[in-house]
Amino acid sequence: MKRALLPVTLSLIGLAGCGSTPEPAAPAKPVAAPAPKEVPDHTSLFPDKGKVATRIVPDHILDMKKLPGGSVADYDVKGTKYQMFIVDADSNQNAAFMMLDMRDEMQSKPEYIAYMGGYFGSYGDKPFYCFAKLHYLAGVVGLPKAKADPLMRDLAAQLH
Repeated sequence: MKRALLPVTLSLIGLAGCGSTPEPAAPAKPVAAPAPKEVPDHTSLFPDKGKVATRIVPDHILDMKKLPGGSVADYDVKGTKYQMFIVDADSNQNAAFMMLDMRDEMQSKPEYIAYMGGYFGSYGDKPFYCFAKLHYLAGVVGLPKAKADPLMRDLAAQLH
């Protein structure tokens, strides 16, 4: 009986070794880089009083490396200069994570502002107030909290 299995075993070994060589893999097609995302223009949402300029920043708004682009307005009210900004984060979750990134960029310990869902602290040598609402991240740079807060409430009312 062992002799009867020998030809079958040799046949199976031979079949296992036989076969076609694998076809060479097709060359990989180059993957096109995704088109840069167009930054929405939200400059019309900024208040007009004291506004001297607006612009769309394509990437790294306020020169923060973790943030995308957005809309910025420059203000000069009775010699006090400040900036307001809006970032469209595509989702509520992204806006919240970006706000946490901004909190981490602030110097000292930022104050949590519960009624706005945001933070007040300093960025560089300037006062900084930011909040997340819906899929937006917004804020003001250059005003103390008492002056920034009413502006941020008005801006929050514009974000739908």
